[in-house]
Amino acid sequence: MRGPHSCAPWADGDPPLELTAFVGRSAELAELTAALGQARLVTVTGVGGVGKSRLAVRVAARWASGDPARGVPAADRGRVELAPVRDPQFLEYAVVEALGLTDHTTRMPRETLLGHLAGRRVLLVLDGFEHLVTACADLVAELLRKLPELRVLATGRRPLGLAGERLFPLAPLGEDDAVELFVDRARAQGVAVADGAEVREVCRRLEGIPLALELAAGRLRALSPAQLLQRLDDRFRLLTGGGRDALPRHQTLRTAIGWSHELCTPAERLLWARLSVFAGTFDLEAAEYVCSGDGLSAEDVLDVLSELLAQSVVSREEAPTGPRYRMLETVRAYGAHWLEATGDAVRLRRRHRDWYLGLATWCELEWFSPRQREVAARVDTELPNLRTALEFCLTEPDEAHLGQYLAGSLWFCWVGCGRLSEGRRWLERSLELDSAYEQSRLKALWVLGYVAILQGDTVPALRALRACRVQAERSADPTAVAYAEHRTGCLALVTDDMARAETLLRSALDRYREIGELNSNVLMGQVELAMARAFQGDLPDAVRLCEDVRRVCEDHGERWARSYALYVLAYAAWLGGDPAGARVLLADCLDNAHAFRDLLGSVLSIELLALVTVTQGDPVEAAVLQGAAGRLWPSIGLPLFGSAYYNAPHEQCAAAARQALGDARYAQCVREGAELDREAAVARALRHGEVAALSALPAPRGPVARGGGETGTQGEPGKRAEAGKREPAASPTRKGGETAG
Repeated sequence: MRGPHSCAPWADGDPPLELTAFVGRSAELAELTAALGQARLVTVTGVGGVGKSRLAVRVAARWASGDPARGVPAADRGRVELAPVRDPQFLEYAVVEALGLTDHTTRMPRETLLGHLAGRRVLLVLDGFEHLVTACADLVAELLRKLPELRVLATGRRPLGLAGERLFPLAPLGEDDAVELFVDRARAQGVAVADGAEVREVCRRLEGIPLALELAAGRLRALSPAQLLQRLDDRFRLLTGGGRDALPRHQTLRTAIGWSHELCTPAERLLWARLSVFAGTFDLEAAEYVCSGDGLSAEDVLDVLSELLAQSVVSREEAPTGPRYRMLETVRAYGAHWLEATGDAVRLRRRHRDWYLGLATWCELEWFSPRQREVAARVDTELPNLRTALEFCLTEPDEAHLGQYLAGSLWFCWVGCGRLSEGRRWLERSLELDSAYEQSRLKALWVLGYVAILQGDTVPALRALRACRVQAERSADPTAVAYAEHRTGCLALVTDDMARAETLLRSALDRYREIGELNSNVLMGQVELAMARAFQGDLPDAVRLCEDVRRVCEDHGERWARSYALYVLAYAAWLGGDPAGARVLLADCLDNAHAFRDLLGSVLSIELLALVTVTQGDPVEAAVLQGAAGRLWPSIGLPLFGSAYYNAPHEQCAAAARQALGDARYAQCVREGAELDREAAVARALRHGEVAALSALPAPRGPVARGGGETGTQGEPGKRAEAGKREPAASPTRKGGETAG
């Protein structure tokens, strides 16, 4: 759980680069903290490896806690690591992702940032922007202009060049601090060295650059300080002939990295170069597959990687998915240069792409399994590498079909894990390219249609789905036809054409049954049919359909589609006069939707919880929850899809709460709820459900009649649709995975 003043995933503690001790820099820490109090944009500059990132992280932690003694309030903080972002057009997506924001609308990510950060006291740390300086400067300029409470702490090897920017050049460590760091890092290798003449000479030669010192200390398991100094002298002499235009400290860093590279065995140099294809972090299995072959067997990768860890070329960190490894960007760039020089870069990037294509395929299949949450965590961790793989597919000749397949296979990431905007960008880019592989294109089309529906962008959604249907029928692809029909039915549902929605969804479910398709998408189609039946007044059929979905989900360990089935069951329970039962179902639904970062599922649950809450006699809390939901809807699209059917419970809740509280008090409570961010809104909604049961108010009057379902939610009075006679879509084959690709 994040703290109350956090916007980044690492807000409860330091990020992975802070696993080692922070030596020295106490004066710089105080000075940089003070500079942020005086300027809204502070840029820490310095040579790579001088410690800019670590200092920025420490300052951000101090800034987040505030200074109560001086009346300085605490602030939210968020750090964006920009080194893995290769393409400037994805800079803003990286910022949105790092801040943990979710936006389902068609808004560009910059609009999302402006909307979410408005009125908030936030420190945004942009770490390592030098390769994106133009795009970064443009973004920062607008954010600072429109968000008066925002402050930006940037780190890079050059300024952003903006008006009002305060530069903070970071010098290398002084001699005493450099020696302390060197001795500390040697101790971490299990080697005790004393502060003596040779150690001090090493630190002087490396000019106090922390990265150079750490690389040197990594050699002390094999070399004494005297031997290390001798080899360092050799390396300096070897490299003095070139790079005369480089700054001395840049030469020193390059020398230190080159010297460390020179001391590596051929296998270690080879692995160092090949590991440079990874973005962000990677795991052992990925390294063994991508980097093995042609001089390095898969069985030897672990031993060689262990040596690179010992030499501080690679660092290890823990993630929810297990141990992961990382190279600092300066070290990675050095390896990338060597990889290009070998002429093997394209082959390694293709192997990298193949691994992550396989990972995405596995994740799509395992999404419909008890490992669904593990899949969500894995994709979250691997997103930088998945983006790199997508970029490779969409920029290399004859790879477009694999880009379409990869973008389509990640539908569960875009839809189920709150990344609609980014997913739509990749899907549209992939579909701009010609592909001779029809299946990959068809899959990308129906996924694009699905994403656009959830964004409320109906015209592009319909265009994509029609194109998918026409091409699928022409190529006789029954799976793609089923998905296109299903998503067209979903579009009819959210645009209030219930009769058409039911026809299309039933037909799609029949098609799924015929081809033996069973997965999360199929079950969502059944939930959507249940919602259409409920809106037409047939609660028994809606309950039957969703209980079947619930059973199948529990058989397979599926949680995401199950949460939507619980939403419909909760709606039916409330209509049937059981608000306590509805609350239990909605709490389960909200907990799961929030765990997946599914903003749509979360806000629908909160909306219905508000109605249940007013029914149970607490109009104040109901109004607060409505305010919280109202704040979230702009990140999704039209509130409640602009649908009269979905909006009816909201209107009933508002009417009952307003009647109990009066207009002024109701409006005040709604404003209070609108102050809650997503984390706080979910926590409050779930916490309120744990208090003792409250006495229920009389059943609210409105367009929905309880119990018998004799009146449709928005249907004609007195009419009740005939219960559906068809069997559920669950197939005895229980086939997993979406096979349209």
